[in-house]
Amino acid sequence: MCASNPAPWGSSFRLVAAEKWKAKSAAMGNAVTAALVEYSRPLPDMRVVDLASGTGEPAISLAQRVGPQGSVTAVDQSSELLDIAAERARNKKLSNFTIQQADAHHLPFAGQSFDLATCRFGVMFFSDAERALAELRRVLKPGARACFVAWGPMEQPYWQTTMKIVHRHVGGAMLQPGGADLFRFSVPGSLSKALSASGFHEVEESTQHLPWTWPGDAEEVFEYAWAVAAPFRPMLERVRVEEWPVIRAEATAAIERYRVGDEIRFGADVVLASGKA
Repeated sequence: MCASNPAPWGSSFRLVAAEKWKAKSAAMGNAVTAALVEYSRPLPDMRVVDLASGTGEPAISLAQRVGPQGSVTAVDQSSELLDIAAERARNKKLSNFTIQQADAHHLPFAGQSFDLATCRFGVMFFSDAERALAELRRVLKPGARACFVAWGPMEQPYWQTTMKIVHRHVGGAMLQPGGADLFRFSVPGSLSKALSASGFHEVEESTQHLPWTWPGDAEEVFEYAWAVAAPFRPMLERVRVEEWPVIRAEATAAIERYRVGDEIRFGADVVLASGKA
């Protein structure tokens, strides 16, 4: 259960949350992961790079698709999250999976190294999106695709029953101006524009509604959302101690409206986009 007054974030807080909720968060994201994998059309023997891979998806799913003669390199700034990804890959006996700690703006790979690139819910956080995308294009072979999934608008059930409820109580900015913005590419065409500006061609984009289902109870959803929502941290830190019980009760009641049996079925609107190097 979520504490009445959640503890302050520490440097390892996201790692602890990722470890605690890895099974259920993976289950919640399964449909988005599967959609990105299918969209990227991996083929046997491909060399794939997955940016902002975190705890390992879609990199692990892709490694299973490209086979032992192919390879997948999972890239993230967090070595701790990549360690979780590597452990998951070992548990699946994947010998074609490697990890690389790196910043997307400065990839430690030779030019034209990869046949395919993917990025699941990461492109929104690149501080200089066009520079990072151009760097990704550099390491792709000519004609190789880069495939992305990004959040659609804030106005959808998962966010409205969690962060929006907190915002109603504390006011002010929901996200820091100039800071990380999950919804940076929610406006149709905005991610396509960034890809084109970075030199990608044959750019495509669509919005899809996909399952976003938590296999558990409403209080777990709120605790998970609170624990991993780093871009909302300044807003969350404005919550007074005495406000947390009221916010939690209101949020869990709102989340419960999406319960079907033992699951919380939100659904999610996401943006899928791609371009060729």
